[in-house]
Amino acid sequence: MTSLSPAPSVAPPPPSAEEDLLSTPSVSTVADSKPCSLPYTERPNIPIAWPDDGIVSASWVTEIMLAFECASINLKPEEFPSVLPVSVLDKLVLSASKILHKEPNCLHIDEKCGLGLGSRVVVVGDVHGQLHDVLFLLRDAGFPSDDRFFVFNGDYVDRGAWGLEVFLLLLAWKVLMPQRVYMLRGNHESKYCTSVYGFEKEVLTKYGENGKHVYRKCLGCFEGLPLACIIAGNVYTAHGGLFRGSVIPPAKTKRSKKKNRKVMFNTNSETLKLGSLEDLAKARRSVLDPPWEGTNLIPGDVLWSDPTMKFGLSPNLERGIGLLWGPDSTEEFLKNFSLKLIIRSHEGPDARDKRSELGSMETGYTIDHIVESGKLITLFSAPDYPQFQASEDRYRNKAAYIILEPPEFDTPTFHVFEAVTRPKVNPYYDFEEVVDSDENLEGW
Repeated sequence: MTSLSPAPSVAPPPPSAEEDLLSTPSVSTVADSKPCSLPYTERPNIPIAWPDDGIVSASWVTEIMLAFECASINLKPEEFPSVLPVSVLDKLVLSASKILHKEPNCLHIDEKCGLGLGSRVVVVGDVHGQLHDVLFLLRDAGFPSDDRFFVFNGDYVDRGAWGLEVFLLLLAWKVLMPQRVYMLRGNHESKYCTSVYGFEKEVLTKYGENGKHVYRKCLGCFEGLPLACIIAGNVYTAHGGLFRGSVIPPAKTKRSKKKNRKVMFNTNSETLKLGSLEDLAKARRSVLDPPWEGTNLIPGDVLWSDPTMKFGLSPNLERGIGLLWGPDSTEEFLKNFSLKLIIRSHEGPDARDKRSELGSMETGYTIDHIVESGKLITLFSAPDYPQFQASEDRYRNKAAYIILEPPEFDTPTFHVFEAVTRPKVNPYYDFEEVVDSDENLEGW
């Protein structure tokens, strides 16, 4: 066994549960974030072995966190298999995939899952491979526990240099606490995005001759990630946001029996209508790349759509997939399903820099729509994003996560934090050449 030296600093305590949530919304700011480290004096033992009894424990997940952090500081990327052998990775991904593939398209986090008056729900936006910021966030919010639920809203990989570590770490938490940790899919959990924005090359670099095998395993796991969740019956959470409805056209001939009718999706902006939760439940999410044309458009809508201040629904021409929806659609969706809040992610400071009609992402969140039935929030949890920027004038944005508290879990408390110090590393994609903000993706 090899021993790695841990980073020296100690994490701050979790935020107090006594914070007043009656104001709307309340904000807590974490200033001067320290270099990322875990609050353990023991050195990680590597390589990490799969538990003898096959049961993931809290100590095993702790070892994963400590080993990943220390390896990011002390080892070259191609040495990563000395930390997590491919055989152990296979077992972790398989264990998580079995859980994820059994979950519905839209999860319901409620009393049946153990949500109660003593519970808190932490909602996390895009993290994009920024391992050290994720570790800070987990320590700052408090690790998942019986009374602390986590909803991760997608985009675990790409652009940042440690997408594989971030994804595997969250899978470990999912396997340990499947009824407390929920992972939703983001648009970057796809074959197309990971081939352009770095994750594929990252995996191939770290696992060498086994890289293609590991990449395929990750893609298969991406397909199992649920699309959305509803928290306490009041809060809808999805990476991109809202989605269109489906229609069944009338039969053209006597031969067109009901069983032969195809479900078609509205694409004309004049006839587009919001989809229902029933439509969402029936969508086919097990696709490597959500389609932008055809009959299975809901996954692409949920992962790629954006809000706008213009009323109505229209195709998202900027991205080439998904929708744009206005305040009237937010009101309609909230009212139709008796919801009070929508939390979505998907847009960082680079995307919002080009959309002046909406708020900037300087503090990690924006309140985009305030309507009669509630609000729409965009949440972004990757500070100083992207990790690699072509211009000298960096965005230097702060990031945020949300805590929802009982009894209704519909009043967000925003916890804003700054980027922690990251080890120096090379990018896994040509960040000076690739299209910014995931735009103009028509014609994949």
